Amino acid sequence: MKNTLKVERAILNITQEELARKIDVSRQTINSIESNKYVPSTVLALKLSRVFGKPVNDIFSLTDTD
Repeated sequence: MKNTLKVERAILNITQEELARKIDVSRQTINSIESNKYVPSTVLALKLSRVFGKPVNDIFSLTDTD
């Protein structure tokens, strides 16, 4: 799975820490998602979707190996 989390954060000009506070997770969780080391739960993906005002599919997408 790949994601555009880093790009979406840049568009809103917010740090990993600020995003983490908005959705009630640690900065390390945001870093792990951005690094593709952690696949977020459905609830977390929906919270991110709400913050960025975009559908989940615009932020997360499957790769050929998924």
